[in-house]
Amino acid sequence: MRIGVQLGYSGGFKEAAEQVVELERVGIDAVAVAEAYSYDAVSQLGYLAAKTSTVELVSGVLPIYTRTPSLLAMTAAGLDFVSDGRFRLGLGTSGPQVVEGFHGLPFDAPLGRTREVVEICRQVWRREAPLQYTGKNYQVPLPAEHGTGLGKALKLINHPVRQSIPISIAALGPKNVELTAEIAEGWQPVFFHPEKAHDVWGPALAAGSAKRDPALGPLDVMVGVTLAIGDDVEDRLAWAKPQLALYIGGMGARGRNFYHNVATRYGFGEVADRIQELFLSGRKTEAIAAVPDELVRAVSLIGPRGFVAEQVAAFAAAGVTTLLVAPLSADPAEAVRYVETLRELT
Repeated sequence: MRIGVQLGYSGGFKEAAEQVVELERVGIDAVAVAEAYSYDAVSQLGYLAAKTSTVELVSGVLPIYTRTPSLLAMTAAGLDFVSDGRFRLGLGTSGPQVVEGFHGLPFDAPLGRTREVVEICRQVWRREAPLQYTGKNYQVPLPAEHGTGLGKALKLINHPVRQSIPISIAALGPKNVELTAEIAEGWQPVFFHPEKAHDVWGPALAAGSAKRDPALGPLDVMVGVTLAIGDDVEDRLAWAKPQLALYIGGMGARGRNFYHNVATRYGFGEVADRIQELFLSGRKTEAIAAVPDELVRAVSLIGPRGFVAEQVAAFAAAGVTTLLVAPLSADPAEAVRYVETLRELT
């Protein structure tokens, strides 16, 4: 099992990069940089490319709506170039709250757009011919009836380091997970419950895998988890609750919140409803307090060494191939020790 780290939305590039350099020294395999409505992920990934030498750099994730497919392909090729072939393009739809609320773009056709973005990126990287693509959501070049008629097919000027840059997709819904298992090298689920994962996602993964091109190789299941290892880390459960409360309660509206749906499918429906009710009414502190320890433990690596070892085994049994950890510590040295201990356990 590969071990990586997942950087949060906030914090300084330089401070985060210094910690990643130290974690690279102790043997981590990857670092994922999130993007929501803080700084963009690309700037930090470029900075990390200059500061590191071996770790895989992952966008975790770039929303497909906020950049054109061609720009996503150009950006991925550029990051792969400056990192000497160490970049993985993590894509996702994000959600209406970010796409419509922050970017002012319609959140429409997520499945169709995801497939077409992946197809266009791979066509751009191959450089077999000037880019020509006719899909339901994207047409390149733009047809004359929708533009000036002056656009012509173009080919990426640079030769990418790799003609096939790995793509991972953040997906939660059954249809999106099925699509991911069909077309992507990796899958980035959030709040992964190893004991419930097969019931929630097994049929979708199986359906997508049945249509998968063998040339893509096995699906890399890349799971983000909070991390604290020791006999005195029980208090860190509370550290993990604000993010769960934000996503389950605040990332979306009633009836349209992907993370709330996942918690419900895990068997925490009443709790999820309560968290959402509190969060959307502005009672965020109460929403955080309503997140049960049981849920935090199920989707995290927080506890004594023996418990974490058992949890790692459960993740592996559920098909997880990469753990992207977020150490719960205000002390950089302690965070590194957590990762070193996890490396020993895997």
